[in-house]
Amino acid sequence: MKKHIILLATLSILLLQSVRSSAQSANDGSYYTSFDGTKIYYEVKGDGYPVILIHGFSGTGQGWKNCAVYGDLLKAGYKVILIDQRGNGHSDKPHNESAYANDAEAKDIMGLMSSLNIKHYDAVGYSRGSIITSRLLVLDKRLNKAVMGGMGDAYTNPDWPRRVHAYRALMGDTSLHDVDDMMKYIYSQHFDNLALAYQQKYQPSTSKEELAALRKPVLIIRGTEDKENGSETGLNALIPHSGLAYVPGNHNTAIRTVEFSDAVLKFLTN
Repeated sequence: MKKHIILLATLSILLLQSVRSSAQSANDGSYYTSFDGTKIYYEVKGDGYPVILIHGFSGTGQGWKNCAVYGDLLKAGYKVILIDQRGNGHSDKPHNESAYANDAEAKDIMGLMSSLNIKHYDAVGYSRGSIITSRLLVLDKRLNKAVMGGMGDAYTNPDWPRRVHAYRALMGDTSLHDVDDMMKYIYSQHFDNLALAYQQKYQPSTSKEELAALRKPVLIIRGTEDKENGSETGLNALIPHSGLAYVPGNHNTAIRTVEFSDAVLKFLTN
């Protein structure tokens, strides 16, 4: 009887260790507590100059690992920082509206950089991640260079119809068919829809006047088949020290290409 008890105890310990090991391999980053108590998940790889990769709407930092630019930055000697923005991935998903207002996501990143004792850094954003990158350009003096991928000038409009329609659809409005494809994807993934809705409701815009005042180098990257989010040439014209590069692909595929990675590396290293 004692042997059976010992065997069961041993198996229980091994099972617990296995579960812990799996959890660590699936979630091998860290958590930072942001300004309002929200826990933000992040990962840091490499030891060189820091570059943060900022994901798009309903994405996570893990998505960058499927893109050539993630591995290429590490090979080039950069310190690469991934973050799950609040409301996404492993990070907290508050259900109070105020948690997403007043540049909360940009403040999360700025606070993370302070907690990591980072004095200067570069940022690469894609789609909605470029909108947050735009806020960092305005708010954080430590940001040196920025890449804005998959974004045109539409987000400079605080009443951007796509943003408004996405919010309304996420709150249950079924009459706005221009966001049907987005909603089908979101429902299929079982995301936290209320958190996503608040992200859209309080998604920041950056004014044309704020963009015109920027003095930092910016690269705008656009897929040749990407027709979303306004005019890339219009955004290029609004930002004084910006360049514009085109890579193959549409809004969903351009980010993963070798050409996207090459454009980022060329810009950051020059």
